[in-house]
Amino acid sequence: MQSATHPVSAAGSEPPPTASAPAVPSHASPHAGNALIKPGYDPRLTNEDLAPLKNQTWGQYNIFAFWMSDVHSVGGYVTAGSLFALGLSSWHVLAALLIGIVIVQFFCNLVAKPSQVTGTPYPVICRASFGVLGANIPAIIRGLIAVAWYGIQTYLASSAFMILALHFYPSLDAYADVAQHGFAGLSTLGWVSFMVMWVLQALVFWHGMEAIRRFIDWAGPGVYVVMAILCGWLVWKAGWKNIDLNLGGVRFQGWDAVPVMLSAIALVVSYFSGPMLNFGDFSRYGKSFDAVKKGNFWGLPVNFVFFSLLTVVTTAATLPVFGELITDPVHTVGRIDSTTAVVLGALTFMIATIGINIVANFVSPAFDFSNVAPQHISWRTGGMIAAVGSIFITPWNLYNNPQVIHYTLDVLGSFIGPLFGILIADYYFVRRQKVLVDDLYTMEPRGAYWYSGGYNPRAVGALIPAALIPILCVIVPSWRGAASYAWFMGMGLGFLFYLALNRKN
Repeated sequence: MQSATHPVSAAGSEPPPTASAPAVPSHASPHAGNALIKPGYDPRLTNEDLAPLKNQTWGQYNIFAFWMSDVHSVGGYVTAGSLFALGLSSWHVLAALLIGIVIVQFFCNLVAKPSQVTGTPYPVICRASFGVLGANIPAIIRGLIAVAWYGIQTYLASSAFMILALHFYPSLDAYADVAQHGFAGLSTLGWVSFMVMWVLQALVFWHGMEAIRRFIDWAGPGVYVVMAILCGWLVWKAGWKNIDLNLGGVRFQGWDAVPVMLSAIALVVSYFSGPMLNFGDFSRYGKSFDAVKKGNFWGLPVNFVFFSLLTVVTTAATLPVFGELITDPVHTVGRIDSTTAVVLGALTFMIATIGINIVANFVSPAFDFSNVAPQHISWRTGGMIAAVGSIFITPWNLYNNPQVIHYTLDVLGSFIGPLFGILIADYYFVRRQKVLVDDLYTMEPRGAYWYSGGYNPRAVGALIPAALIPILCVIVPSWRGAASYAWFMGMGLGFLFYLALNRKN
């Protein structure tokens, strides 16, 4: 079993303890007892959540279940279905999906290794490239993106709860009208639904990573079972011969289809760019890197293509059954004239969205915000900061104004590519896969990752121009055509700029 005690480099010796260093607080951490905190670790950089793990217990099934939970959501359903409406043939779309998800798998394997080998989360491994204090830059950027998406996903899940409430209590219809009973752009029933989902997710998260692992282990397969039943029922009602998988009609053939396919591939990679960046938060629990790679194979190309097929068949079947194409699975369930189907379907998509929200948008800011002030912000506190912040951004207003959320998240997302490129360039090419684990937790000048002021100027110098170009593609109208490839541009530029600035090293 790979352990955080593994000497990633022989030079990674433990700094001598200082007599004046205060004890590192535990904050009642869910990682208590599994954290390897050495006497020389600086408490300004350490708590039990950020310290290397003593035992890494996740196998390939746990990683596979993680990706199942990450794929299954209302957003994932709509995204996969939308690709089939681009005007490509179904085989072109499947090829684009497969190529895109294989790219995601390749990059996830790259970003997984440094955290799995060292047993450290994403913001801590970033200390190797950005410096022990400079790692707060990527941590805060990723944390802010997660807060926005956490709120949006919670809002999407709350719509399933509203359907349940209105199904059993039609008299509540007036309270679902924001014009009659509403506050801050959301109806009274919407507020109740949102807060119910908010509390349910917080309860799962509060019980720690082991509870999250157990939740996603059964949630992913459970969602598949219900989705398969829903798909089978719709196909039976529609008749297979009445289902057209080319949802938008075939408008592009031959070479004309290539640019559209490239856009589809970029969309797939961009959709997973957030979880891909901080995948180290989960790969750190892997028993071995081989287990992580196998879990990624089953959870990404195999799982995603099957999910996409299930999604498009379900979506296509809504046209002959209901007389209109419905891309939102919650609305599909709401149209079924059966109490059992409505309850089962709504609960399924609530669970599915809770799964992706916790793994993609709760765990990440928990580590990210804890990294900013480890002595005062535990993993639980960091997660609750993100959860509370998701209320104040009123995500329903963001989601209902696509232009605002499009520009906000695209600008923040333009930083994800460069951060990824810098991390990969540093670990694999500059440091040649050698990380001095103990030096990640010291502010002593002799530490390998200590720079004047705590920030590595080469990483910051690579990040700024690498992020600026994708941002310009987002905000300059004449450059908007390249915005779909912002992640690829940012990743490539961050990678190259960082290598260029470190060429003497």
